[in-house]
Amino acid sequence: MEMKEKAKKTIKVRQVGSSIRRNGRQALYLDSLGLGKIGKEKELVDSRSVRKLIAKVRHMIVVEE
Repeated sequence: MEMKEKAKKTIKVRQVGSSIRRNGRQALYLDSLGLGKIGKEKELVDSRSVRKLIAKVRHMIVVEE
């Protein structure tokens, strides 16, 4: 039997704001998204947990679906 992989939907996230002078948790949220420096981009699997992290730092990132 062949196992078909479902194509998982991904979203592209780019950091545009600094985590300096922000709540320490927001820097941790950026780290968990794979970001940390302005201009860094990451392609992530679109899931509920990723969406919640994005919502916490939406003022520092740009999302391209």
